[in-house]
Amino acid sequence: MKRLAPSVLVLAALALAVLPACKTMSSDELKSSIEVLDYTSSWVSKYYQPWPPRLILVPQISFRIKNIGKKPLTYVNFNAVFQFKGDPENFGDAFMAAIRSKAVPPGAASDLIVLKGNLGVEGKNLAGIRDNPQWKQAFVRLFAISKGSHPVPLGTYDVSRTIDFKEPEPVEPKK
Repeated sequence: MKRLAPSVLVLAALALAVLPACKTMSSDELKSSIEVLDYTSSWVSKYYQPWPPRLILVPQISFRIKNIGKKPLTYVNFNAVFQFKGDPENFGDAFMAAIRSKAVPPGAASDLIVLKGNLGVEGKNLAGIRDNPQWKQAFVRLFAISKGSHPVPLGTYDVSRTIDFKEPEPVEPKK
């Protein structure tokens, strides 16, 4: 019994030392701690098949966040919800557990975070997508979630109509 007591005290001391690091962040604290930087967007290939021709493009966004709060940011997840302007329903989303155990300290910026939508627009080739009436101007609603918080909106951003995909050059037959 005498040997058990010191080890219980050591475990209790360790638990108390770790508890402040495990504190959760409220939704209000999370929202007031994040500033979105370097936002860019484009449409990228989800699927390409030269024959029979088929191409699916999906929206992709990238950004960094700056910690403008007083506490380090850890375990922050991001969710992007994509929607075409004028359409009442979402056409896709993306989720990423982006900031894990490597905290973003106050005043610092995160590494680049890239979220690629799961659904998009289909055509036979780039020209077919550009001519597709379903490929309309889109926007994304960006959310952050951390331990103990509800999803907090970070903003609504337009999705550029820039296409970041090039079709391969046709191969000439050998003579």
